[in-house]
Amino acid sequence: MLDNTFLQEILKKTLSSGGEYADVFVERRKPTSIQLEDDKIEKIFTGIDSGVGIRLIANSKTFYAFSNDLSEKALLEIADSLTKASKSPQKDITLDLRKQRPEVNFSIKLIPETVPMDKKIELVRSANKAARDFDKRIKQVIVMYRDSVQKVQIATSEGFIAEDERIHTLMVAHVIASDNGVIQTGYEPAGGLIGFELFENIKPEELALTAARRATMILTARRAPGGRMPVVISSNAGGTMIHEAIGHGLEADLAQQGLSVYSNKAGEMVASPLITVLDDATIPNKRGSFRFDDEGTPSQRTVLVKNGVLTGYMYDNYTAMQDKTRSTGNGRRESYHSRPIPRMTNTFIASGESLPEDVLKSTTKGLFVKKMGGGQVNTVTGDFVFEVQEGYIIDNGRIGEPVRGATLTGNGPEVLKSIDRVGSDMGFSIGTCGKDNQGVPVSDAMPTIRIPEIVVGGEA
Repeated sequence: MLDNTFLQEILKKTLSSGGEYADVFVERRKPTSIQLEDDKIEKIFTGIDSGVGIRLIANSKTFYAFSNDLSEKALLEIADSLTKASKSPQKDITLDLRKQRPEVNFSIKLIPETVPMDKKIELVRSANKAARDFDKRIKQVIVMYRDSVQKVQIATSEGFIAEDERIHTLMVAHVIASDNGVIQTGYEPAGGLIGFELFENIKPEELALTAARRATMILTARRAPGGRMPVVISSNAGGTMIHEAIGHGLEADLAQQGLSVYSNKAGEMVASPLITVLDDATIPNKRGSFRFDDEGTPSQRTVLVKNGVLTGYMYDNYTAMQDKTRSTGNGRRESYHSRPIPRMTNTFIASGESLPEDVLKSTTKGLFVKKMGGGQVNTVTGDFVFEVQEGYIIDNGRIGEPVRGATLTGNGPEVLKSIDRVGSDMGFSIGTCGKDNQGVPVSDAMPTIRIPEIVVGGEA
């Protein structure tokens, strides 16, 4: 981390030829990664990566440079190169950086780097064995363990400095099963802003068995029926739909550029009155949580849609300047190599009032989605396609036989407006969200919901 006096010097140098705003992002990251495949440890990686990114916003344009050389000479040269990009008049700058206090705090019980590597390898091996022993039709198992300790320091021309330490722990089991020429996969992750205590409540063997059961169950399942039908999405399915169908469209940069179906829709009804959507980086142990975002803004809970009405967007500092508002704490970046952009954190549909079992019982026929797969969305039109990793026929209000190969196709605003039941439960899923060639850790969630009619891809 850098000395406060030196940070002030960098900021003054960056703004010496004019500009509206400047910040300095200092990062030190220590990652560990273990991958097991084909019954053997394929990769073990650990190391340290440190660097600094310096940004100047001048004349509504962003200029950004970074370096892994933290010497005074190198960083002042970067700052000087940014000043030459600004055509604004010179001005006097006075800075007195005040330390920003976080509005939330998180406790880590067991820091991963204090755990011996042998113990981490043992967890990976035990998960692999559990999946292999489950069924002879299991042909391939990939187990990945990752942890990282990221320390960041952000100084801004607004006169403050913020520091954060983010500790993430993650395990993923990926299982492939094959029988009579049919190949199916099962995938199950666990992790968050949490230390090695993750494995006090989540056993690696259980994670692997969940993935193995899913892969083998789908092997013998019949093809999903196709057509328009009611769909009940379980809270266990995770929030892929809310993340893709509305989340990206509420990131301010896409909305401002007219690349979102939700552009210029603030104050309008964009979903069912039963739907409230939030983005909240303050939730303990969730993968998208932090004390400060990557611009030093304290994490917060932002209401995006309230009772169906669009109330706002997710902003970083740059997009907030364009709309003459304040950042919502959504300025995020993958590392010091990248400039911050508006990104989701933990995004979810708020719980409703219906008991989840009643949502199912009130649906005579259709598709029950227990686990979502991947998906894609056109943010301009809102059209989406999602894969269903684990799905079942609904038979007279009960979960019937499993089916495979189902997809959900629809339009985000239309589907959100049609939702007629929202459960009182809540289930989170985790992932790494990609945008502008940057990946950041996120989680998303939703209660059990019912869509009265949506196109299900499958057999005609």
